[in-house]
Amino acid sequence: MRTLGALNWPVAILASSLLIACGGGATEEAAESAGATEAAAPQGGQSTVQDDESQKNVVGIAVGSKDHTTLVAAVQAAELVDVLSNAGPFTVYAPVNAAFDALPAGTVEGLLKPEKKGDLQDILQYHVFVGVLKPEMVRDGQSLNMVNGSNVKFTVKDGKVMINDATILAAVPASNGLVCVIDKVLLPPPAK
Repeated sequence: MRTLGALNWPVAILASSLLIACGGGATEEAAESAGATEAAAPQGGQSTVQDDESQKNVVGIAVGSKDHTTLVAAVQAAELVDVLSNAGPFTVYAPVNAAFDALPAGTVEGLLKPEKKGDLQDILQYHVFVGVLKPEMVRDGQSLNMVNGSNVKFTVKDGKVMINDATILAAVPASNGLVCVIDKVLLPPPAK
């Protein structure tokens, strides 16, 4: 009585012979097919995922706002789009275009230069809190640590919520957190 293993030897030898005789064409075709599949696969991070049905993430909300074009350009220049497109949750304090316009002349243009990417990242990370913090959850005098490692301070008076010296104008829920629209750019304290 033959065992199953004994029957497989002749089949394996025959298959090997055919593969060698054919010059390994099947293997080459499989490799070409795999290469085509890799070439067709989308490149990039989380920001390249297309989803027109789900709620927008914090980046998608900013991109869709005509009042945040400067912020979007800064996030792109700082190469933070993929990071802010991840699951989070994040609370992003998003300055409107007028807030950037109020900075000294040339500030924004200077920060968008490649050699200033580190400074730009520091400023933008000072606008991000890990977690969801709705304005109504904030207490007067509360201090929080932002992504860049520096603290912000909240002030609540007569129903108005401020982060440092910026007023929170609105809060927009996102799939990965919250976007709080603010009227000023937050500048991190100088390094000690």
